[in-house]
Amino acid sequence: MKSRTNEQPLHGQCLYRRRLLQLAGGAALLPAARLVQADDIARVVQRAETAAPAEAVREDLMSHFRELDVDGCFAMLDVKANRLSLVNAPRAKTRMVPASTYKIPNSLIAFETGVVADPDQIQPYGGGKTRFPQWQRDMNLREAIAMSNVPVYQGVARRIGMQRMQTWVDRLDYGNRELGKQVDQFWLRGPLAISAVEQTRFLARLAQQQLPASRLSQQWVREILKVESGGDYALFAKTGWAMDAGLNHGWWVGWVERNGGVFTFALNMDLQREEFAPKRLTIARAMMVELGALPAQSGQARKTS
Repeated sequence: MKSRTNEQPLHGQCLYRRRLLQLAGGAALLPAARLVQADDIARVVQRAETAAPAEAVREDLMSHFRELDVDGCFAMLDVKANRLSLVNAPRAKTRMVPASTYKIPNSLIAFETGVVADPDQIQPYGGGKTRFPQWQRDMNLREAIAMSNVPVYQGVARRIGMQRMQTWVDRLDYGNRELGKQVDQFWLRGPLAISAVEQTRFLARLAQQQLPASRLSQQWVREILKVESGGDYALFAKTGWAMDAGLNHGWWVGWVERNGGVFTFALNMDLQREEFAPKRLTIARAMMVELGALPAQSGQARKTS
């Protein structure tokens, strides 16, 4: 694990708290009902104090989707300016299954509950055949999120358990907060759903370390999401592809830090053809260049499923 000399006091506190959680089987130190109630009150206060972002509809950018003859949407939140740019606003406000973009909160919850000690701890994939051969090995979360290893994250979710998962999804106020009955399927098949606009708001809180979780856990998630940096910017992102239970839509979500600003984004588009999958990144990048979040010569992010 990388050294963090400026985080030593926090690191020690978090390891001590994490050890207490592990000794207690990862159970919360306070009853779940009290935690959720306190968080609900905090959310109400936060929402009351934070003005809704101004919305700018950019239907001209739909040309990127029309060139492929596919339906899609894009949302980008300029956090500093509190301005939300929307492409295909109705779809951007429609909740859809998050697929592998849920690996973002799943990682945070795993760190907070002590199920995963840190980003470098090796996690089992469970054995047997997988959809992609590269998933058939144990690996840490840095590797697992980079190659979007579903079996590894399903194992993490099973160890977290449904009760703790529900408590944390409620605390994070993630999407519709509905998990159903299968702890290792709800983000792949539903019923969990989130809109592109909600993704940008969730990611804005994560990028600023404002989620109701430790700074260390949020920093770890930030580390494993970083896909590139150069010059005056850094890019943090995760793909997702809902391809089960009759679903066929893809995501690319994340944020850009540039010149002191934070720009969170979420692209969602139909993926009837496999060769369209890389276009998630191409289209989102082009839009962010036009909106001023990314430089025109930004590099190539890693591609995951």
